[in-house]
Amino acid sequence: MGELIYALVTICALLASGLLGTVEAAVSTISRARVEQLHKDEVPGSISLLKVLDRRPEHINLLVLLRMLLDVTAAVSAACLALSALESTVMAISVAIVGMTLISFTVVGVFSRTMGRKNPYTISLRSALLLSGVARILGPIPRMLIWAGNLLAPGSGFRDGPYATEVELREMVDIAQEHGVVEVEERRMIQSVFDLASTTARQVMVPRPEMIWIEEEKTAGQATSLCVRSGHSRLPVTGENLDDIVGIVYLKDLVKSTYHAIDGGSSVKVSEVMRPPVFVPDSKPLDALLHEMQTDHTQLAILIDEFGGVAGLISMEDILEEIVGEIADEYDDFEIADFEQVGERSFRTVSWLNLDDLAENLNEALDTDIEFDEEIDDQIETVAGLIAYEIGRVPLPGSKVAHKNLMLTAEGAKDRRGRLRVRSVLVEVAEASEDEETSEEDE
Repeated sequence: MGELIYALVTICALLASGLLGTVEAAVSTISRARVEQLHKDEVPGSISLLKVLDRRPEHINLLVLLRMLLDVTAAVSAACLALSALESTVMAISVAIVGMTLISFTVVGVFSRTMGRKNPYTISLRSALLLSGVARILGPIPRMLIWAGNLLAPGSGFRDGPYATEVELREMVDIAQEHGVVEVEERRMIQSVFDLASTTARQVMVPRPEMIWIEEEKTAGQATSLCVRSGHSRLPVTGENLDDIVGIVYLKDLVKSTYHAIDGGSSVKVSEVMRPPVFVPDSKPLDALLHEMQTDHTQLAILIDEFGGVAGLISMEDILEEIVGEIADEYDDFEIADFEQVGERSFRTVSWLNLDDLAENLNEALDTDIEFDEEIDDQIETVAGLIAYEIGRVPLPGSKVAHKNLMLTAEGAKDRRGRLRVRSVLVEVAEASEDEETSEEDE
């Protein structure tokens, strides 16, 4: 009697597992656009199927969990059946392992999934109502298990679990590109959409040191000038310091407030025209952030790190560029030498050139004895850093500073994200005055 029960449990578990495998393959394959058309045609079951597709990853996770449960049940039952039928324990376990592997692979792995892929819409429509009902009852279980699994796994894990259909969709896109259905660039864009879920805002943000901002007590005219110089149409507004972001000022609001002003907007404060800022954690996935910004009609968000400080900012353009790709401009093809002489006492250097290397190159080219103070050497490493130190903010192309007998002019253009970057620095060395030369000789 016991052997009969074990046999029935094994057979029923395998058949049920195969059925779930068929449904899983079908639900993973169907297109939402096609199901919406079926709903317009009033096909029975299409409403329930649309609800399943609204939360497709959760339903796939549930099917995988139930299938695993049935596979384990079938394996244990088959082992008990073999142990009761055979005298040798080793032989019984070996027969159970080999037999279950072959049957499970054939029935669940090949036959059931093949049937699901051959008739995906018919199977999905017939199983949608039952699947929705089961998910309503057991849905929280796979969510909790996925959460626990992500805690154990290194890295951030997958919000919807590793069983979602992204890999299969990626393969479908690759196959479509191979057969000429989609172009190479279209394939890359589709793949980029998939990558949004695993990319955080921190990875594409404008980091804090590169942010262009304005203080709230500045005037609208000054803010307009900064927008024009920096190429940005939106600027964060700071209070006491950069961690105190009090608003976002839009260029179009500045233009409205200064267009009819006789004084050029000097009487209008930035705080009067700024908008409330939007703060989001820098660990937020890009797909969720994009949806949130679209819903709230937000173009710029301030990113906060785990300690509550400002980590950087991100715009809608930054996220969209992750999909459509980077756009090169004429500046990207312009290669800058580390150090080159462009005039009798004028030189162009890359912005990241070390100050010690700058002094060495200038001394060699002009036969002088230029050196930087110890305070500068301790705090600053690069030429661009020296400009930032002198002006007290992030330098923009066109920024000029004088340091001793050096005139430094920042040069640059928009990078591939549309942000103005200082790429090179024009260094002009003034001739030493006669008094300076005399004092040097006396020394």
